[in-house]
Amino acid sequence: MLNIGITLGDPAGIGPEIVAKSINSIKNRNFKIILFGDRENFQETLRQCRLSMGGTKNIDFINTGTDGRIEQGRVTAQAGRIAYNSIRSAVEFAMAGRIDALATAPINKEAIIKAGSEYIDHTSMLKGLTNSRFITTLFEVKKLRITFLSKHVSLLDAVKFVEKDNVYAAIVDTCKSMKLLGFPDPEIAVAALNPHAGESGMFGREEIDEIIPAVEKAKETMKVYGPIPADSVFYQAANGKYDVVLSLYHDQGHIAAKTYDFKNTVSMNIGLPFLRTSVDHGTAFDIAGQNKADYVSMKAAIMTAARYAPGYRKRFRALKF
Repeated sequence: MLNIGITLGDPAGIGPEIVAKSINSIKNRNFKIILFGDRENFQETLRQCRLSMGGTKNIDFINTGTDGRIEQGRVTAQAGRIAYNSIRSAVEFAMAGRIDALATAPINKEAIIKAGSEYIDHTSMLKGLTNSRFITTLFEVKKLRITFLSKHVSLLDAVKFVEKDNVYAAIVDTCKSMKLLGFPDPEIAVAALNPHAGESGMFGREEIDEIIPAVEKAKETMKVYGPIPADSVFYQAANGKYDVVLSLYHDQGHIAAKTYDFKNTVSMNIGLPFLRTSVDHGTAFDIAGQNKADYVSMKAAIMTAARYAPGYRKRFRALKF
């Protein structure tokens, strides 16, 4: 039986609520759940939502909270410390082979920094705690999968980053990521940067000077297509024409995924010794503790972790990450 670890995120946010609702909604699951977080806070959440542990037979709880009652909806070092400790404990379990994949509820960057974390987010934390050399972010929503050339930079800097070597490296990383997910020979589409893919230089030369040379080089060893205008490539991939799309900047891919299906968009970190999935939304302090949070994305993250976990570690070792 698979073991899926779930961190409850910032206990002052909606993480415990969406996890509680998710595990109660998953019927006839064929995997064991190990929860990491503040036990007292989670039990209070269950009472607020009038829920149970969702079948305690296949659920364990690793308590990482010992600081007393959590004040909902506030950024505090106390909550940040609990969130950080839950991730660290989950990583220890994963590295020891005690969980097969990890699904994470949202944390608050300010809170974990207040708690003394040297990392600003999940991705940097997981990479640091596992000493991983390679890690990418991949979105999945139904059949649409998206990777990113750049993420948290200004749009101006993102455009400057569209250079041949960077695009080629991102294609290679995308191919590695897909192989780790079990796609032995993935078909990769590269989105264009400019309208109509630049229209032969009329609307910019990035396609001619940077993207096409990178794609042609990648075609020597991979199945790569593009650049394909961004107003059509995501639709085509969602309908199965391509296995994955390389988005050239943050919002290009985020808008496509979230407009297609906001609630079911799942974020994955690939390249770690274990698979990590996550919701793609924040802690929603404004509705924390009010039994108003939508759990659909968290449930999707858990089910995605369970779907891709079988074989992931074996492929990780075989690909020598």
